[in-house]
Amino acid sequence: MSALTSLTLKAAVDGLEKGEFTSVELTTAHIEAIEAARVLNAFIVETPDQALAMAAASDARRALGAAGPLDGAPLGIKDLFCTKGVQTTACSKILEGFVPEYESTVTSQLWRDGAVMLGKLNLDQFAMGSSNETSYFGPVTNPWRASGSNKALTPGGSSGGSAAAVAADLCLGATATDTGGSIRQPAAFTGTVGIKPTYGRCSRWGVVAFASSLDQAGPIAKTVEDAALLLTSMCGHDPKDSTSLDVPVPDFTQFVGKSVKGLRIGVPAEYRVDGMPAEIERLWADGIAWLKDAGCEIVEISLPHTKYALPAYYIVAPAEASSNLARYDGMRYGLREDGANLTEIYENTRASGFGDEVKRRILIGTYVLSAGYYDAYYLKALKVRRRIAEDFDKAWERCDAILTPTAPSAAFGLGENSNDPIAMYLNDVFTVTTNLAGLPGLSLPAGLDANGLPLGLQIIGKPLDEGTVFSVAGALEKAAGFTAKAGKWW
Repeated sequence: MSALTSLTLKAAVDGLEKGEFTSVELTTAHIEAIEAARVLNAFIVETPDQALAMAAASDARRALGAAGPLDGAPLGIKDLFCTKGVQTTACSKILEGFVPEYESTVTSQLWRDGAVMLGKLNLDQFAMGSSNETSYFGPVTNPWRASGSNKALTPGGSSGGSAAAVAADLCLGATATDTGGSIRQPAAFTGTVGIKPTYGRCSRWGVVAFASSLDQAGPIAKTVEDAALLLTSMCGHDPKDSTSLDVPVPDFTQFVGKSVKGLRIGVPAEYRVDGMPAEIERLWADGIAWLKDAGCEIVEISLPHTKYALPAYYIVAPAEASSNLARYDGMRYGLREDGANLTEIYENTRASGFGDEVKRRILIGTYVLSAGYYDAYYLKALKVRRRIAEDFDKAWERCDAILTPTAPSAAFGLGENSNDPIAMYLNDVFTVTTNLAGLPGLSLPAGLDANGLPLGLQIIGKPLDEGTVFSVAGALEKAAGFTAKAGKWW
């Protein structure tokens, strides 16, 4: 039965269609895998009864010839997506015990297409972090280990639970969110595929907010085709989200395997950062060579404002976070601590309910928005953001997609960077630009480092041109031939 958990999403859906196994059998195999892998701490809420009920309903639909594109496929849901009747906490103490009365738009579309929910996945608290160590429920452990070492590694963040669960074959795919790299960096650290679509492609309704102008939902999956299959379901216009784009959603799977001959691929000089490991430089060179072989034209491009992206991001994101998180006051939902008066209740609730990283970002955000500092920091960061978007606009005149590394290193040890916020923030150096500019970006595994850990390549596309991103990713996936899996130690 465990062979069922090693299937890709596409292979599982095809197997269900052919009647090789039922959704109940497939779901049971995944439930057993989750139970055997609790040491990873990827799932913080397991919903086996609900999963089996959804699987049985899927089998009944299939028997009637009414199956949807994801019918019977067991998925994991990042605990940032509101799920009706199932606790949603954003992995923060302040929301412990909060059970939504509504379903997020993204998850409701997955259920509309027949997917099965296995449970809620761990993440950095309020999606603030790059290593999944800020979660109130404890860190997630990466299923990968360095050769000859038992050291626990980070799966990346904030979507560490999603990436670890997919990499360990605990689900066929998972929802995730990306504010500065939180889909792509964990995908790179775990040998999985993750895509952040164009800002506005996926509805943010029912997703716990971090930084509203940057947050975007997307999938983490085992293959490029699986990511395309999931993204097709997750996208779509939603009148409940004012930033949702009213544009048609193509079947993204149709772009995977499409020829990339004649495409111009940009290679930005600014992404060759000081101190970048030689093996990441080599992997990037391999990616360039693979795309050349596939008939692409390689174009050197410049994104001159890249060096300002990280500081701009760490002003804009905390500013929006300080505004968004003001709603957690102990009055309406979640945690409420006692106090002698209203102000004290607010203070005690927030002091107890928010973790250190969340407090740090709220304080940074409140500071940069305060009188006297607004112009010096926040307004300046918005101007830099505009320049970064203009850099990409100029680049699109010369290329159709951009190729870069996803992260500046392979997965590092849990606890390694937790006392150095700057070292942690540098994990986002290659990913934040796409969030600031609202562009689609995909990470796929393309090789292993000297310690046998996965490394990722990133493809950045034009606005709403996920199709080209998937085509390029498909060509790279084929050329890289990445089939390595984490050795099972749990």
